[in-house]
Amino acid sequence: MKDEVYSHGHHQSVVNAHAVRTAEDCAAYLLPHLKPGLKLLDVGCGPGSITADLAELVAPGEVIGLDRSDDVLTQAAELAALRGLENATFLSGNIYDLDYDDDTFDVVHAHQVLQHLTDPVAALYEMRRVTKPGGLVAVRDADFHGMSWFPQLPELDDWMDTYQQIARGNHAEPNAGRHLISWAMAAGFRDITPSSSNWLYATDEQRAWQGNVWSERVLHSAYAEQALERGITDQAGLDRIAQGWREWAMAADGWFLIPNGEILARKP
Repeated sequence: MKDEVYSHGHHQSVVNAHAVRTAEDCAAYLLPHLKPGLKLLDVGCGPGSITADLAELVAPGEVIGLDRSDDVLTQAAELAALRGLENATFLSGNIYDLDYDDDTFDVVHAHQVLQHLTDPVAALYEMRRVTKPGGLVAVRDADFHGMSWFPQLPELDDWMDTYQQIARGNHAEPNAGRHLISWAMAAGFRDITPSSSNWLYATDEQRAWQGNVWSERVLHSAYAEQALERGITDQAGLDRIAQGWREWAMAADGWFLIPNGEILARKP
């Protein structure tokens, strides 16, 4: 197994942010291709909120969510049970060595996963292997350097610079969205449908949520741990970045845009 470091970590501030994601706001490009009875693998499922939505859409088809963290897998299983989803199973797994035969799944999905990997092409190749002929590999990843915000606070510039250094220190690609077509081609795909979609935080409620999420993550998640351990910044720098997020959240004209690259890659 490759020695991967998850740049975001699994601090509660990270997991809570992931747990509010839905298939509608994270996988809209895939939804028109889903129908009851499909067998679907969700790689890097996290706390399972997207996986649960996908399970509802393909029921009674089987859905398997994979992740490396036992804690988030437990949370995902609890969510599925709460929603009465008998077709969803959550298991520990390795994206580079999926424990399934060739041509097993109709759809293999990964949301915000490839950006954290040292070898996204190898991961896509393995996802392709377990997909049935004619089936789809569906991938969506953010492009960090494509993000834009207003007001243009220097603390958020520092946040971005620090995150880029953290991710690249983990031999990952934080600007993954723009690389998806290239990676998919390198993994052997030729029938690739690209798209993009945004997350926008601009209302009072959205700014408050985003500002709170990132001010907490800057101070308490793996972002803080790795930044300090590697000497990228010090505690005073983290405090200043967190305060910048809180200041941004209070700006009545505040705007934060996150672009995401998406591909639907069909296996021949």
